[in-house]
Amino acid sequence: MPELPYIPETITVHLGPPNVAAENVTVSFPDYIKNVASSEIYPTWNESAIRANILAQISYALNRVYTEYYRSQNYDFDITNSTSVDQSFAKGRDIFENISQIVDDIFNVYIRRRGNIEPLFAQYCNGTTTTCEGLSQWGSQGLAEQGLDSVEILRRYYGDDIELVTNTPVEGIEISVPIRALRRGSSGNDVLQVQTRLNRISTNYPAIPKIANVNGFFGQTTEDAVRRFQEIFNLTPDGIVGKATWYKIQFIYNGIKRLNQLDSEGLTLSDVSRQFPGVLREGDSGDFVRVIQLLLAFVSQYEESVPPLTVSGYYGPETTAAVRSFQQTYGLTPDGILGEQTYSQLYDVYERIIESIPPEQFADTAIPFPGTELQLGDEGEDVALLQEYLNFIAQTYTEIPTVEVTGVFGADTDAAVIAFQNLFDINPSGIVGILTWSAIADIYTELRLGNLVSPTQFPGYTVG
Repeated sequence: MPELPYIPETITVHLGPPNVAAENVTVSFPDYIKNVASSEIYPTWNESAIRANILAQISYALNRVYTEYYRSQNYDFDITNSTSVDQSFAKGRDIFENISQIVDDIFNVYIRRRGNIEPLFAQYCNGTTTTCEGLSQWGSQGLAEQGLDSVEILRRYYGDDIELVTNTPVEGIEISVPIRALRRGSSGNDVLQVQTRLNRISTNYPAIPKIANVNGFFGQTTEDAVRRFQEIFNLTPDGIVGKATWYKIQFIYNGIKRLNQLDSEGLTLSDVSRQFPGVLREGDSGDFVRVIQLLLAFVSQYEESVPPLTVSGYYGPETTAAVRSFQQTYGLTPDGILGEQTYSQLYDVYERIIESIPPEQFADTAIPFPGTELQLGDEGEDVALLQEYLNFIAQTYTEIPTVEVTGVFGADTDAAVIAFQNLFDINPSGIVGILTWSAIADIYTELRLGNLVSPTQFPGYTVG
């Protein structure tokens, strides 16, 4: 599901019921609405009634596109022409001139409820042979004859809390499935969306464990929730979010939130707010830039074509040059801009390098970030290493409490991580991503190398 609604350049219509084999046709979105409006309403109606009906038809279609209602069920179309479930569409039909002009004027306007994001599922019926909870087409003409304008007509049927969104951008339809499967160590907006949706789904399916930290990092608790979701909905329980799991999560979430109903719970900005910016470029700054710089700086040690750079948190010419060199090396468009495709490739390269380095190379230093974010509830060798590093640092920085090295990220480890983050001006989230791990590794290495004694060197204390 896209973050915010947009008008698709084209829409693919299935000429029949969804589960019946039939032709698919792809037309421009305005042409689709012109066809539907010419099939559903009369051009002789009052203009305010025609506009009200067209706005309902636009919002209905956009809801299908925005929620990926059919795509999430593995169909290869966006909407059908079956009037039992969708809107009437007749391939090749004539379009009424006045309807065409009105559509050209308002095709990028849609209805939503105040405080919500998604286009209203603007259900409607003719009001004579069929009735429904939404707009009555013939009834709208009667209200227009009484002098009501299009918005007043719509509010009579959908409530006073609706509003029109105008000047909606037009974009090509993009499927929402991530470029690569999401698994432990993944991070970004796609992970954040999975976490948000799984937590909402778990309210209705309590066997799915809650994800305590919805932060855009795919850790152990996210993997556990994904695996349980897969078990419940008969998917391969591998804890990895590929296409099938992604769309199943979206389909179940849409159903629970009733996004395709007039009484939808609705999506608010907090439901889709981004943890990470979609694109980083020269002039940007902050922790996300620092993350990219850390990854690039590490890769530059093993890839000669990528120049070394300073980890400053500012995306300056040096970072642009490093990004461009990385893109050229790995067959990406060398624009120096860090988008999703470049980030995914960069993270993959980083992980491959980490996996190829023999452990003995880090005999006296901390290992680099292992590629998997750690947080409360995680277990394993990386957690044990983290605990060892923190304990060593705590000998010098007594503000950090020592912990038992168990390989289990419990409350004591969480407290030690937060103490470290507070001490070194890192967001005290208790989560160990690349920023926190790198800071811990640097300080551990500095302290450890400072304590090592070379042959014939005085150790700094009396040898008894």
